Amino acid sequence: MVSAEYAPAVLRTRPVATGHWRAFLAVARHLNFRAAADELALTQSAVSRQIQALEDEVGVALFLRHTRAVELTSAGAQLQRAVAPALERMDTAVRLVRQTAGRRSVAITTWASFASMWLIPRMEEFQRDNPGVDIRIDATDTLVDLETADVDLALRSSVPAGVAPGAQRLFGEQLAVVASPWLLKSMPPVREPADVAQFALIEAGDAHRLPYFEWITWRRWFEVHAQRQLEPRRWLYFNYAQQIAQAALAGQGLALARMPLIADSLARGDLVEVLPGHRLDSPLVYWLLLGPRSSQRPEIKAFCAWLQLQALATRQAIGEVPDPDLNDHLD
Repeated sequence: MVSAEYAPAVLRTRPVATGHWRAFLAVARHLNFRAAADELALTQSAVSRQIQALEDEVGVALFLRHTRAVELTSAGAQLQRAVAPALERMDTAVRLVRQTAGRRSVAITTWASFASMWLIPRMEEFQRDNPGVDIRIDATDTLVDLETADVDLALRSSVPAGVAPGAQRLFGEQLAVVASPWLLKSMPPVREPADVAQFALIEAGDAHRLPYFEWITWRRWFEVHAQRQLEPRRWLYFNYAQQIAQAALAGQGLALARMPLIADSLARGDLVEVLPGHRLDSPLVYWLLLGPRSSQRPEIKAFCAWLQLQALATRQAIGEVPDPDLNDHLD
């Protein structure tokens, strides 16, 4: 039989009231019950009762009460370090919810390279024409369920057979060999496909692990242009289209780049298309997908209309004529 003196304490498992934690943090900050009561607009006895209730819930003393001072115990200090940032995060979240309540907004999910290279550089026009609409861009490679996620629309790339019903086509894709103009000036001229072997070649390092991405590699470009045995000076591999374009802009080699994403760089002259008659067709298409709860909101309609105008400009820039039958089928 275990004596009462050594009986283990029965730990409570119910949640502690948030008010108790606020009283605890106030006393821990001031180390004074009266000052804590003034901060919380409570009586000193009410704060004292909350602290006593909290200590009963936790099962240990949180303060050492001296005649003229209060001191945190080691357990109290441990809880202060954990609870203070947690309550601050809660308060911050509440402030944000209050600030955004009733505001018009558009929440977009897309992948990082598309957001950086295509969407964000164009956003100024929409924001100028729609100053009362907030924009939130969630740049992630993880696909989200528009039925349940807190987003309004998705911008993705996929082969037509793999796209969800109701998706709206934005534009297709070709791959182009591009380089910085100053790199080309420092190297022998590139007049035919075999000449690319003089350069470092830049491409996606994870293309072999992703469905359909093997269709947008240098190896396929070699096959299409009868250069199966070609080996470049060296390879440079990156995980993201943005990194590939950045390496090309920095003069680190020739990139096999996705035309819709680098059309603006070509138009500005930051990149130059090498062998323009030797583009590589891609099976990927860029799509707009709308969440079922968002499509009728005026700000979503305005954003989608603006997005389609931007897509038209991109189609014109890359020389693409979309298939109207495909658009009619998917709208």
